[in-house]
Amino acid sequence: FTAHDCDLLPIEEALTRKDSTTGKTYDCSAHMLFIKDPSAVDLEFIRGINNPLGLKVTTGTTPEQLLDHIDTLNPLNVGGKLSIVVRMDAESMREHLPGLIRATQRQNKCVLWLADPMVYLEVTPDGHRIRDFDKIRSELRAFFDVHEDMGSHPGGVRLEMTGKSVTECVGGEGCDVTEENVKDNYYASPGCDPRLNGNQAVELAFLVAERMRKRAGLKPIQ
Repeated sequence: FTAHDCDLLPIEEALTRKDSTTGKTYDCSAHMLFIKDPSAVDLEFIRGINNPLGLKVTTGTTPEQLLDHIDTLNPLNVGGKLSIVVRMDAESMREHLPGLIRATQRQNKCVLWLADPMVYLEVTPDGHRIRDFDKIRSELRAFFDVHEDMGSHPGGVRLEMTGKSVTECVGGEGCDVTEENVKDNYYASPGCDPRLNGNQAVELAFLVAERMRKRAGLKPIQ
């Protein structure tokens, strides 16, 4: 399955088709579309297609704004139609996310909560754009902690990764990528943000698995 940001509205409109068997309209550029900083034009287009949607929220998103966007994008409150993609650092998430979750709970809104812990970039003294593994891990822990406190479900995680041994994100257990050696196997470019390498991605996957097992009351992985 494929997904991307709905940034270029003329392209999205040109690739929109009506399904001949159901009569429903779909944007055929991707299976799922993400929306950030929605404008009235974006919302008007997005509300008319039947693709699953992802709405990105930040510290600037108020509960009232979130509920308005949910009513526009998923007026029938269909489960699985709309995902809320949380883009906040760990501290901000602990402060702002509970209010957004509480608003959807009070209105019985059917949404899927996703964490996007790879938003923030740093730049090394020699100009390499990097991400910090420890900050990514902290954001994921905050995401799970908040949902545990709120009695809501952490529905998914968005990560940027590769199986290759790249040196684009620093840190991680058993991973010797530092700011000093980040240039050794660095392939990120203006069109490709820094990615977790295979070892870092597996470590995060196990961390997520442990939290999900804990929620389910299962024993830790040995």
